[in-house]
Amino acid sequence: MKKAILISTIFLFAGYVRAQTLTSGGKLKPEQAIMDVRHYTISLVVDPEQKTINGFTTIDVIMAKPTRVLLFDLLDSLTISKVLVNGKQEAFEYKNNLITINTAKELPAGKASVKVIYGGKPHVARRPPWDDGFIWTRDSTGHQWMAITAEGTGGKLYFPCKDHPSDEPNDGVDMFITVPKNLVVAGPGLLKGVSKQKGTATFHWQTKYTINNYSILFNAGDYTVVTRPYTTVDGHNVPIQFYVLKEHASKAEHHLDIFVKTIKEQEKYFGEYPWVKEKIGIVETPHLGMEHQTMNAYGAKFKYTKVGGEDYDGLMHHEFGHEWWGNKVTAKDWADYWIHEGICTYGDALYVREFEGEKAYIKFFQNSALSFGNKIPIVIGKDIDEESAYNGDIYGKAAFFMHTLRYIMGDSTFFPTLKSFVTDPRYTYSNLANTDDVMQYFSKAAGKDLKPLFDLYIYSINKLEVHVKAQRGDKYQVQLLNIDMPLPVDITTDGVTKRYTLDKKGITVTSKTMPVIDPDTYYLKKLIIE
Repeated sequence: MKKAILISTIFLFAGYVRAQTLTSGGKLKPEQAIMDVRHYTISLVVDPEQKTINGFTTIDVIMAKPTRVLLFDLLDSLTISKVLVNGKQEAFEYKNNLITINTAKELPAGKASVKVIYGGKPHVARRPPWDDGFIWTRDSTGHQWMAITAEGTGGKLYFPCKDHPSDEPNDGVDMFITVPKNLVVAGPGLLKGVSKQKGTATFHWQTKYTINNYSILFNAGDYTVVTRPYTTVDGHNVPIQFYVLKEHASKAEHHLDIFVKTIKEQEKYFGEYPWVKEKIGIVETPHLGMEHQTMNAYGAKFKYTKVGGEDYDGLMHHEFGHEWWGNKVTAKDWADYWIHEGICTYGDALYVREFEGEKAYIKFFQNSALSFGNKIPIVIGKDIDEESAYNGDIYGKAAFFMHTLRYIMGDSTFFPTLKSFVTDPRYTYSNLANTDDVMQYFSKAAGKDLKPLFDLYIYSINKLEVHVKAQRGDKYQVQLLNIDMPLPVDITTDGVTKRYTLDKKGITVTSKTMPVIDPDTYYLKKLIIE
């Protein structure tokens, strides 16, 4: 891994063929379209020896219409013993990863509470984090160590839910996780208490923020908690908590030094850390890593690269960036997955720019441009499931698109717009976003319609076509061929680089040698020279 390039870390998940066979999202089922999930309560006893979970989940919902059918997602590797709706036991069918509840009487519109009592052996991940499931293992000292990855499969991996990105529990989640007493549970939000029984301990984790389903999970291990205070860019005090294996506790302080640098840099470009009422959390995991709201999974084994001459953890930086892009700003359809991964990856490039300068930032994108597959568009339609939407270009090519936007808009407009979007109440927390929201927002800020650019780079696999035609007297005509909007383009003639405005009409430049178009690679382009 080369200094400051970090491509192999940043495009980590893009570089593997995932073994995922289950997925979330897609076309919203009519029975779920009328359902607004408000809160989950998950209470489970976890037995690492038997690799089982047993307990219940309560789902609080608001129904837009009366109904006699309630539909929830849950992988059918488990067993359901009972279902209650508003405290009354109801008939249900459980197959094809769906729980279909048929109420004896019509359920009126309004609030309802559904309790599902279940248990069994949850799906085990084969190659985490490239596929989802439970990870049951031990640390080097012999202590049980378990983790969950669920981004593709979603919450239905182990708890009944409405497993669609368009609906998050607005009032948050309460988790009561019981484990052997020698283990510690790390979860989302705040630890509200630990109750100990004979041989076991129950950890109550609570978040009052809206949260995506794949962040509703827990990890358990022989953890110690290394903490330090942090003051956000807006002056709020929020604790940093690192749930690190006791055997690695000596490495925690240096790791947090690196982490604090990451937090400050992300806040500079994206605004205040989004979850100031809870915590900034990371947890050591037996898999490589994954973004989880207020408790990011970290498994890179404290192996650092150098940026600006100092230790840097590219994986941790990327996953932490999802606190803004993915958790605070959440796509309502997996079709718009690039908003999570692409802008988050662009944030990784901004770290390079911050600590190694503009030339290193440009080199970052010149190198990343060599890795794009460009086989399918970044956005392939609507109502797309996670597995179909996932491809490597939602990372690198989408990040490059933000790089192009910055060039077109200019720093004085682009950077404030980037920060204002991720801090705008219309697109954050419970208000979900899509590609059209991004396009309209940046177009308004730029004072021009950016739709042709989105159509070219987000909705197609085309590149910007630039036609260069030699003429008499050291003259060259340079014109755009496949986009109906004028664009700024740097052109180097006889060793001097100037910025021109190009369109389909074209311009004429004078040069004794072939002009160099876009020498710093701000565009994904195809040169047509004659």
